[in-house]
Amino acid sequence: MKEQIVLGLSGGVDSAVAARLLLEAGYAVTGCYLDIGLEGTGAEDAAQVAQRLEIPLEIADIRADLEREVCTPFAAAYQAGRTPLPCALCNPAVKFPALFRVAERLGARYVSTGHYANVENGVLKKGRPANDQSYMLARLTRTQLQHIIFPLGPYEKREVRELARRYCLPVADKPDSMEICFIPDGDYAAWLDRRGFSTPEGDFVDKSGRILGRHKGIHHYTLGQGRGLGVSGPHRYYVTALDPEHHQVVLSDGSDLGRSTVLCSAPNWIGVEGLDGPLAVTVRLRHSRTEGEGVLYPHGDGVLIEMKAPARAPTPGQLAVFYRGNVVAGSAWIEAGLS
Repeated sequence: MKEQIVLGLSGGVDSAVAARLLLEAGYAVTGCYLDIGLEGTGAEDAAQVAQRLEIPLEIADIRADLEREVCTPFAAAYQAGRTPLPCALCNPAVKFPALFRVAERLGARYVSTGHYANVENGVLKKGRPANDQSYMLARLTRTQLQHIIFPLGPYEKREVRELARRYCLPVADKPDSMEICFIPDGDYAAWLDRRGFSTPEGDFVDKSGRILGRHKGIHHYTLGQGRGLGVSGPHRYYVTALDPEHHQVVLSDGSDLGRSTVLCSAPNWIGVEGLDGPLAVTVRLRHSRTEGEGVLYPHGDGVLIEMKAPARAPTPGQLAVFYRGNVVAGSAWIEAGLS
C-alpha cells in the first residue's frame, strides 16, 4: 500500500508541481485547500489541479485560527510600533497544524507544501539560493519537521515552471502571489483602518525632538523606511525609531541605523540542541538572502546576537534566523537593536 501524504494545495504552481513530484515518488497524495474566507484566492485553481492529477481534495476552514493566531497579533504589533511577520506566525500555528489534523484523520504520517526548503531527519535546511524559503519556516518545531516533506527543495522556481508546463498543469503560467494572504491587495494600512486598528496621526521629529512634519499614524511606517515620508530637508530622511506612546516617528539621515548588538526573544532551536554558551552563526534579520556573521549568547530566556558588522535597522517584530552552513540552527523574534 502506498504511503499517504497530505499536501497543502493552494492553487499556485509550486504546490501543483509538488503534488506531481510526490505522486512520482510513490505517495498517495491528498490535496488540502486551506480556506481563509476570501473569494478568488485559489480554491478553483486547486480543484482544477486536483482533477488534473486525479487526487482527492479536502477543504479545511482555517478562518478562526488565522484570526486568533495571526490577524489579531498582526494588528496589535503595528499598534505597538512593531513590524509583524505574518507568514512566520502562520506556518507553525495555523497552516501546518491544519494539514496535520487532516493527516491524522486520514492516517497519513506526513504533510507537505510547495515551499523551497529541505528537511533531513527533522532538521530544516536551505533550499536552492535563488528561492530559499527557510527563513519563513524557521518557527516550525522539530516535532513538526519530523513529519514534513518539501519536494521542491532541490529545485529553482524556473525549473518548477518548466516542470509545470511539461506536466500540462493548468496553473503552469499563473503569476506568483507575493501579498499577505488575508490582505490580497497588499494595502495593510487600509486593512488595519477598516478593522479599527489604525493609530493616531502625530509628528515626525528628529532625534532632538524638533518637529519636522506630520505623519499618518505609526502603523504606516517601519524602521529604516526612506520612502513615502513626505518630509523635505537638508538630506534624505529615514525612520530611525517609532514612539507609540507619544505617537511620534523619529527621523534621521540614516547614519544611526546600524546595530552590532541585537536582542531577541522566544528562541526556537532546530539544528542545535540549545544555547548554553557562545555559538558562531550566520544571521538573517529580514526576509532576504542577506546573511551576516554573528555570535549568539544566552540572555535570560532569550538570545543576544553580536554581529561582526553592524546590521541595518534590526526591526522589532521581525525574525532573526540563525544558520550553520545550510542548516537552520534556530530562530528568535527581534526585540531591539541595542548598539
